[in-house]
Amino acid sequence: MTGNRGVAYVGQGVVEVREIPFPKLESPQGRAIRHGVILKVLTTNICGSDQHMVRGRTTAPAGLILGHEITGEVIEAGQDVEFLRKGDIVSVPFNVACGRCQTCKEQQTGVCLTVNPARAGGAYGYVDMGGWIGGQAEYVMIPYADFNLLKLPGRERTLEKIRDLTCLSDILPTGYHGAVTAGVGPGSTVYVAGAGPVGLAAAASARLLGAAVVIVGDVNPARLDHARKVGFETVDLSRDASLGDQIAQILGVPEVDSAVDAVGFEARGHGHEGARHEAPATVLNSLMEITRAAGKIGIPGLYVTDDPGSADPAARKGALNVRFGLGWAKSHSFFTGQTPVMKYNRALMQAILWDRIRIADIVGVELISLDEAPRGYAEFDAGAPKKFVIDPHGMTKKH
Repeated sequence: MTGNRGVAYVGQGVVEVREIPFPKLESPQGRAIRHGVILKVLTTNICGSDQHMVRGRTTAPAGLILGHEITGEVIEAGQDVEFLRKGDIVSVPFNVACGRCQTCKEQQTGVCLTVNPARAGGAYGYVDMGGWIGGQAEYVMIPYADFNLLKLPGRERTLEKIRDLTCLSDILPTGYHGAVTAGVGPGSTVYVAGAGPVGLAAAASARLLGAAVVIVGDVNPARLDHARKVGFETVDLSRDASLGDQIAQILGVPEVDSAVDAVGFEARGHGHEGARHEAPATVLNSLMEITRAAGKIGIPGLYVTDDPGSADPAARKGALNVRFGLGWAKSHSFFTGQTPVMKYNRALMQAILWDRIRIADIVGVELISLDEAPRGYAEFDAGAPKKFVIDPHGMTKKH
């Protein structure tokens, strides 16, 4: 087989579907890989993290093949692959991890020490993450397959649940990680900043973990309306009423036990005027204000080391005006970084298969073709309350 097509970042705000090389069992540096597999991509999701690159808010080069949320069918396996066979359908954690280094052995696969020459941590189709080719394509190569891949149940059951199972590669474990690291448990009151797909996944995860009340905040009315329809309390951050006051209207007190930042560095300010302008530290500062003393704050929202598109000179280098003294005074715990997907994905798969969580409905999954990817990017960037999932081969149509 030689044909392959993928979604390429062209320049600020633009992606296109183009012909790309068929994947080989080799590393980005050209070394032969015996432990990898080649997948026929079943589904591959558009992520908010992809949008940061497409908007020109990272140092991603033009021509980068996008896509780190991948579900696929094994069509070829390297000689050292022992536990996977041709025809197996697998979920791909967005972290590229070797399974052999210190951090991988500690289950911190988001910061694998060997798969990226530039820094700890690797990912598919992402800037500064090791050069691994992205999976918004018809075919993709996955290294360290026995370690990385989660085998899904039989073909029919997988296809019946594919809208949900496609969320295992990133969005659901990331939302769950945010809720877990925020200390959510039975009876918790929880505030989630951001009503996009990751925020809704965090809210759904908080509910799965037993939260008493989950409140989601955003400035986008369509996303807030969707959040209410799937059962969450909401606050409208474009209103001039403070976040604490709006939380008090729901809970009777202006604070919560746990908070999750599902927005990241492209945050906007609070209130009618503030919502029109970026304020990269506003979410972190507001979460410290409304999280109770000794509470925890999970931060799955992306923060970058270089943001060439920022109007703030300090923020261009990842430096934010965070009120850290407030967090220190309140004895807050903060947890940041890439989600170690493998820590959670098997358990979350079981939750999906046994109908404990209907994540596709909650995040608004919409299946589209590969050729519709540019439309998906444009609508997602405009704030549509959807999670666009690309089906490159039309394999999900009958379901």
